Amino acid sequence: MSKTKQTAFLGIMLTVVVALSWFEFAAASLLLLPPHMKLGLANIAIMYCVIFVNKKTGIMLGILKSLFVLLTRGPVAGLLSLCGGLLSIMIIILLLAIFRHKISYVALSIAGAIAHNIGQLAAITPMLGGMVAVSYLPVMIITGIVMGTITGALLKVALPVFEKFR
Repeated sequence: MSKTKQTAFLGIMLTVVVALSWFEFAAASLLLLPPHMKLGLANIAIMYCVIFVNKKTGIMLGILKSLFVLLTRGPVAGLLSLCGGLLSIMIIILLLAIFRHKISYVALSIAGAIAHNIGQLAAITPMLGGMVAVSYLPVMIITGIVMGTITGALLKVALPVFEKFR
């Protein structure tokens, strides 16, 4: 793929990530989700890039998503997005390296969602204290399993659309 096509593709995927990030932020209150809990829809595009394009593009999208969150929701949300997002991407990359053709999108997504939540808890612990983070961990793991399952299933459905962009 030429440099121009790569840049255009990254722009399209960033647009998808920003649109899904904005939608999930708006939908969280409509769905009556607990505070600061998101669906993880933007991670569909990031996972697609990590799995099918290249790791560098996936990492770049994760960082750019965190920058969008920083600009629209403030520094704490941006930090949480960055810490959770990068840990999630690293876990997905690790699992792909170990289980390349033997792991489902749903399993990758669940592992990524749980890692994202743990990364966020690790980042917020100095601000809230260890006991708050530890007490919230079971909720975040369960949420990671539920939301990761949804996100992984949606990735499978979205594959033909993403392939058209490529």
